[in-house]
Amino acid sequence: MQALGATDSSWPLSLAEAQSIALERNHDLQLARTTISSARANLEVAGAAPNPNLTVSSSSISTANKGGGGLWKRPIDTVLQIAQLIERGGKRELRREGAEQQVRAVQSDVSDLGRQLRALVARAYIDLKLAQDKRSAAWDNQRLLDVVLSAAQIRKNAGDIAGADVERVRVDALRAQNDVSVAESELAQARRALALLLGISEHIDQLVASDAWPEPKIPQPLTGTSLDEVISRRPDVRAAVSRIAAADAGGRLAQALRTRDVTVGMQYEHFPQPGDANGGNGNSVGFSVQMPLFTRYYFQGEILAAEAGRTSAQQALLRARAVAESEIGSAWSALTAAAERVRRNRDELLVAAEKAADAAEYAYRNGAVGVMDLLDVRRTLRATRLDALAAQVELSKAWHAWKAATEATMDTPEISQ
Repeated sequence: MQALGATDSSWPLSLAEAQSIALERNHDLQLARTTISSARANLEVAGAAPNPNLTVSSSSISTANKGGGGLWKRPIDTVLQIAQLIERGGKRELRREGAEQQVRAVQSDVSDLGRQLRALVARAYIDLKLAQDKRSAAWDNQRLLDVVLSAAQIRKNAGDIAGADVERVRVDALRAQNDVSVAESELAQARRALALLLGISEHIDQLVASDAWPEPKIPQPLTGTSLDEVISRRPDVRAAVSRIAAADAGGRLAQALRTRDVTVGMQYEHFPQPGDANGGNGNSVGFSVQMPLFTRYYFQGEILAAEAGRTSAQQALLRARAVAESEIGSAWSALTAAAERVRRNRDELLVAAEKAADAAEYAYRNGAVGVMDLLDVRRTLRATRLDALAAQVELSKAWHAWKAATEATMDTPEISQ
């Protein structure tokens, strides 16, 4: 790949290079990757054990002056207590399990966004290549009509053709100039559309699609087990599966709320007694156990919300699989239809149009046909070539749509960074 800022006025770019740049610099994908960090932070929070609480309190503090001596020897009741919440029912493990599945779901979401981005870059790249070819065709047509106009002017001066025929040629030549202007504008728009997906803002006017038009092989349609395997390995479906697993963990966590947590505490109490010279006779230790009493509420709302969340996750999975199957079926139908149109245009229509144009050229040079007949044949040839180019574009887009629809990944997303 030619580096940005190279001295050459053009920046030739293959489709693979364009997709690689987009995966690295696309703004939407970069933003989506931040959600992975957020999900990992939630995983850290979910797996954290509760901290103990330290309580220091003093009471029975007399406002009267009790004379000299240190503060520790005065009759002040001081209590030092440490309390620790002990979670039961596997709540911490269930929170972490749900958070892990959410991380996997977010990672699959980002993978799916990358899949869609590669498809969008492919379409934009094909549009750029189409714009380049249309501009080249427009320039060739203009140059050819300029030659025909010059030849017609010479024949008019020689009295061989009428002035009206020359003016008709001139009209076509002016239209060809308009076509060049339109093609230049479409090329600039195609370059900017691709640059936006690539996440670049420099050297946009130098972008050149360097790949040749592909000759994709038509794959066999996916059915039965092979279709189900491809669908199951797609990142959007994997994300939906992970969210069902997260919902399952959430449901078990809601049920675990009915398992009572216990808070245990240890305390040390210091309360010097009168006549205690060392201030130690009033020291004592103790412990406490605290647990909730489910007398009014038994977490029915949390359990119902978890069940609703799982139902929603299941519906999302069904929808993801249905969308994937529809995309695959539509992509295969479009691919086979486009391949047939390319074959017909290339092997039949274009061949016939070129033969007709060659025959008209020969007849015109020998005075057998007029200039208008020649221009009509040329218009037909140009329209046929544009139709063939459009069919080729449609085939290329259909091929990349098929690749995107059937793109799968078997790797297991990493949880830790």
